[in-house]
Amino acid sequence: MAFTAQDVKTLREMTNVGMMDCKKALTETDGDMDKAVEWLREKGLAKAAKKAGRIAAEGMAYATVIDGVGVVVEVNSETDFAAKSDLFVSFVKDIAAAVAANAPADVEALKACKYPGSEHTIAETLPEKVMSIGENLQIRRFARFDKNTSVAYVHAGGKIGVLVNLAVEGGIDATEIGKDVAMQIAALNPRFWDKSDVTPEVLEEEKKVALALMDQDPKMASKPQQVKEKIVLGKLNKFYEENCLLQQEFVKDNSMTVEKYIASAAKALGGSVKFVNAVRFMKGEGIEKKQEDFAAEVAAQMNMGK
Repeated sequence: MAFTAQDVKTLREMTNVGMMDCKKALTETDGDMDKAVEWLREKGLAKAAKKAGRIAAEGMAYATVIDGVGVVVEVNSETDFAAKSDLFVSFVKDIAAAVAANAPADVEALKACKYPGSEHTIAETLPEKVMSIGENLQIRRFARFDKNTSVAYVHAGGKIGVLVNLAVEGGIDATEIGKDVAMQIAALNPRFWDKSDVTPEVLEEEKKVALALMDQDPKMASKPQQVKEKIVLGKLNKFYEENCLLQQEFVKDNSMTVEKYIASAAKALGGSVKFVNAVRFMKGEGIEKKQEDFAAEVAAQMNMGK
């Protein structure tokens, strides 16, 4: 499979590895991007891969709790200017209210629900909002928790929305605990909530990378396989600490993990709290924004006028 200069650039953005090494990785793996990332990791050149491309779509990620129902939504606009307008913010909050009230199955079902305070559906109201705000609007995704105790957190005016769901006992107010956990999720974006969530495939990949790195280390290569395996187990514990929320160091107090913080904070309040689930939306995540070529646009308009 052939690869292009753009593929080399993409791999570099994903791994922060130099162009020549990225080119070599793609050559060695016949242009397979996933295998190229793995090749770079096994050579010790890349620690981990980031998602390719910059987050460019505008809009808002918003989380809230309405009558005990936790909701997090993402609504996109074309520009940051429109996303900060009162009209757009009100629209996003209305969409969240509709999700809380109706428990729709997906975005299409949500659009068929009544717009809050109106006899019209959200789908029927959307064109009016597009006209009044002056930009194309997209209701992208949402999540909803109607059981247990939900705590919402919105970071940087809508850049990130986090909804945390907790099982609370003892009649205590777990809002502060939930907010602390939500802020941790917003800041560190863990891949998994708990080490029990890590799939066997992910563990095998991490073991493979760790063993490959040891085989290239002159001090480690000659060690017996069983010794290497024990070292790998230690590295997996480090993997859990870096990638799993409950095993991560608590940002506000690095003497304990998030799991221990939840337990100790709940005990201090006279009750118990267990983390159940969470959702983290980052506005524009995974969306490629159209790159405007203004020179070409002007030239095209000039040609049209001839």
